[in-house]
Amino acid sequence: MAETTPSTTSAELEGALAKVWPGSRQVRVEPIPESHSGFTYTVAAEVDGREIGGVLRLPPPGARPLGPADVMRQARIMAALARAGLPTPAILVSSEEPVLDGRPFVVMEKVDGVRIEQAVETSAPRELLVRAFATARAIHELTPAQAGIEGEPNYGPAEEVGRWQALRARAPDELVGRGAELEERLLASLPAPREARLVHGDYHLGNLLFRDGEVVAVLDWEIAELGQAPLDEAALCLVAIRKQWGEPQPGAEAALPLDEMIALAGAGPDFDWFLAATCHKYGAILGYNLGLHRRGKRVDPIYEGLLKTIPGLFDEGLRILG
Repeated sequence: MAETTPSTTSAELEGALAKVWPGSRQVRVEPIPESHSGFTYTVAAEVDGREIGGVLRLPPPGARPLGPADVMRQARIMAALARAGLPTPAILVSSEEPVLDGRPFVVMEKVDGVRIEQAVETSAPRELLVRAFATARAIHELTPAQAGIEGEPNYGPAEEVGRWQALRARAPDELVGRGAELEERLLASLPAPREARLVHGDYHLGNLLFRDGEVVAVLDWEIAELGQAPLDEAALCLVAIRKQWGEPQPGAEAALPLDEMIALAGAGPDFDWFLAATCHKYGAILGYNLGLHRRGKRVDPIYEGLLKTIPGLFDEGLRILG
């Protein structure tokens, strides 16, 4: 969500990465076309005589290592999950120091798996969703210490709403007009806080890789938080809500009716509140990203294709709250 665009060419990154990756030769770097988070590249290299495939994550140029720009925090979370036996890429090489194009960096392994668009060709959507929800629950079983984020701020329900208010305020007014109303309703009906757990924060089908019907990797931990676990199940359910507008979204091929997905989520009481809060969150994020695109700060035309989805999410959140 940074207000910048990549300025370094793939050739420049190849040369820089080869210098800081011990034992590497013939490094090749290419942007990932499916990524809308920016600064994510596929990597191929020969390392100690063996061909290696990976994914390079960089913060925006000049960004402080905070929030989505803190790639090393993401690496620590993934390393913790790997130690716990949960599906996440291994870290191949990384540096907290600004040694790659003046930035810290992480190269993680390229997992042998497929995106949801291919997974539905060989596995039933319900099977894939059952595995996706089960993986979220397994992640939430980790304590904050086991997840590598002990001591971080805890986002309770009120803080979760507040986390996205600033983004909503910077989105195009004509698309987020009911956002403030939804925020007010959410804050007036807060559920009791649950025990804080690692929350992925963007747990949708586009951030999962599958193999033989199983989840083999959970990707993109850039907005992970210590917070309320049902938010991840709610984010997964959002694929059913968004399908009504017929606009681009990852995982539309696997969406089941919303009531069926809620049953699979099994997230307990107050789930309606978490669904409505998730509508608010994604309406704010998508609206903000559209604003960045229109201002030329981070050009990505996909957001111009979400002109029904963005206002619709705020409407849907209000409908869910009743």
